Amino acid sequence: MTEFSKMSDTYTLSNGVKIPVVGFGTWQTPDGDVAKHSVEVAIEAGYRHIDTAAMYRNEDSVGEGIKAGLAATGLKRDDLFVTTKLNNNAHSFDLVQKAIDESLTKLGLDHVDLYLIHWPNPASFRDSYPDSLKDTWRGMEQVYKDGKARAIGISNFRQAHLDVIKADATVEPMVNQIFLNPSDLQPAVTKMNEDNHILSEAYSPLGTGKLLGNTELAKVAAKYGKGVAQVLLRWSLQHGFLPLAKSVHDDRIKQNTDLFDFSLSDADMKTLDGMHGVAGLATDPDTTNF
Repeated sequence: MTEFSKMSDTYTLSNGVKIPVVGFGTWQTPDGDVAKHSVEVAIEAGYRHIDTAAMYRNEDSVGEGIKAGLAATGLKRDDLFVTTKLNNNAHSFDLVQKAIDESLTKLGLDHVDLYLIHWPNPASFRDSYPDSLKDTWRGMEQVYKDGKARAIGISNFRQAHLDVIKADATVEPMVNQIFLNPSDLQPAVTKMNEDNHILSEAYSPLGTGKLLGNTELAKVAAKYGKGVAQVLLRWSLQHGFLPLAKSVHDDRIKQNTDLFDFSLSDADMKTLDGMHGVAGLATDPDTTNF
């Protein structure tokens, strides 16, 4: 287990780019003042990694929050790591180029640090899969080569999808962002990531909130004088995952940074590892209706 001491500590991606070990997620965060404020508070609280997506429909407000957070802290753009993702309606080489430019405009940035394909096999392109996915990855490689993203990757990908893009890839994915928490460890996917030097990034590390009220987790958290969210985020770090903590409440945003003064015991890690299915499982990307 790699030991971290602060929010700005980093993993190193396969291309040498450094990515802060905890991210601030904005999935389901409403566009407008809520998204702007939560991102600003997160930066002030110590987050150096902000995650959004075209599909979240809040890139404008996330961009405003980034600008406000930088102004409030005196940080520079390069002090932050910003991720966004390709929407499901943009699976082709040309559509990727249009999509990244639209995202950059909304975010108010000239580049992102990480750009991900959000889903490998969206419903509207399923009839043309796998050719559309190959063409889309070629578009992602162009984004990388043009310097519009410092790293590129994937999200919700499984082995068959990775095999499709690796067949012709000139740049291999550096991150796979997946549903990852004690309810679904996705061992086959995390092993695939490890075998291919891809960082496993955990979205919904709190089980989309469903794990927060779990009584077994509450007992574990009480032993350490921590909240359930902190225990879940710590569990992710001790597995070598990168969790994306999400909240719109100022106190919880700040609380979720307090992860570096305790470690879960082997027995407690095993307890969490044994909670399969208690908060649902990952969505099958080949059968989704979006």
